Amino acid sequence: MASNEKAELHKTIWKIANDLRGSVDGWDFKQYVLGTLFYRFISENLANYLNEHQHKAGIKDFDFAKLKDKDAEFGRKETVLEKGFFILPSELFVNIRANCKNDPNLNETMSRVFRNIEGSAVGSPSELDIKGLFDDMDVNSNKIGGTVVKRNELLVKLLDSVGELQLGNYADNSIDAFGDAYEYLMTMYASSAGKSGGEFFTPQEVSELLARITLVGKKSINKVNHPLPPRRPSKHQK
Repeated sequence: MASNEKAELHKTIWKIANDLRGSVDGWDFKQYVLGTLFYRFISENLANYLNEHQHKAGIKDFDFAKLKDKDAEFGRKETVLEKGFFILPSELFVNIRANCKNDPNLNETMSRVFRNIEGSAVGSPSELDIKGLFDDMDVNSNKIGGTVVKRNELLVKLLDSVGELQLGNYADNSIDAFGDAYEYLMTMYASSAGKSGGEFFTPQEVSELLARITLVGKKSINKVNHPLPPRRPSKHQK
């Protein structure tokens, strides 16, 4: 991603974050923006990985996102071993977003999806990496709306706004691009809230986490050619 494209993406993300949060404190709202970005990233990364695998096998019209959940279950175990997690087709970002305006229980739907993503890694080598990923994104919190209707209205806007972002090609070092966007958002939030830089993950740590959950067991990822360092304890392990 060119530097001018990156700068434009960052400005767009920051505008979305500010436009959507309304009266919600920016430092509190950051977890919803970052969590939704993260959810989109791992959804598209997984679907792209599975699609590519099937296309290479000669099934050119395969589209994981359009698969029935019961048919997708066939490859769950192998996918978790390869990728570290699993998401059912119906629970991918693209499909949750497509139906979000018609889902009166969107907050509960998203809560279930996040539990299922984390639950998919239980018993696997990636369990500790995935555990608690979405703990800070409480879609039932009064902070984002005093009623279910209000909360869901905000979640719809968030899904649509993040879904419209041009995040680049997943074959072109998108993990680094995501890490950059994460760093930018956190820096802006910290500056606005008067926080210190030590209160959030650095972009390198974010990239390492993304590398772990998207290429479990591999030694390198795209243009990042160094071995993954030992995992830092999360707030859940301290």
